This record gives sequence, structure tokens and C-alpha cells, in this order.
Amino acid sequence: MIAPRKKPSFSLGRVVATSGALDALETAGDNLSVFLSRHANGDWGLVSVEDAAMNDEALRHGDRVLSAYKTSLGTKLWIITEADRSATTVLLPSEY
Repeated sequence: MIAPRKKPSFSLGRVVATSGALDALETAGDNLSVFLSRHANGDWGLVSVEDAAMNDEALRHGDRVLSAYKTSLGTKLWIITEADRSATTVLLPSEY
């Protein structure tokens, strides 16, 4: 068994969320911090194998990181951390 990471893989910077994402989380009764923790620890969620590999490379080279998750009611969320790690945005794909 692989031990879970103890520290986040990268800084999230300032975290912001769109009203659509916040509404989806509230409707589902889900906690945003769970998704943010997964993102910061390299659990990219529902992205393709190729996108996951790109995220892993982004951590090494300082590029943007994108994760995708679904709320417990099935609404898709994206979490995007900017290349300079100054900010992380939580949004619905339709809000991109």
C-alpha cells in the first residue's frame, strides 16, 4: 500500500469560487475543503490519463493545474490553480 502524501503538493494561493460552484456544493451538501485537499495533494479526480500526466508535469515546470470532480449529486466542478500558484478557482465547466 502506498502511504498518502502528508503535505500538499503545491500552494493553492488565494482560493475563489464562482456562485455556480458554491450553489452546486451547497445543494449537494458537499464540503469544498475536501475537493481542495484532493486537488492540492495531486488527486486530479476525473481528468483523462493524459491530463493527469500534464498536471504532474505542471508541478515540475510551474504550469497551470486543472482537476475535475463531481459533487455527490453529479454536478461537475473544475478546480484550476494558476501557473504562478497565486490563485485557485473553483467553477463549473460552463462558467469557464
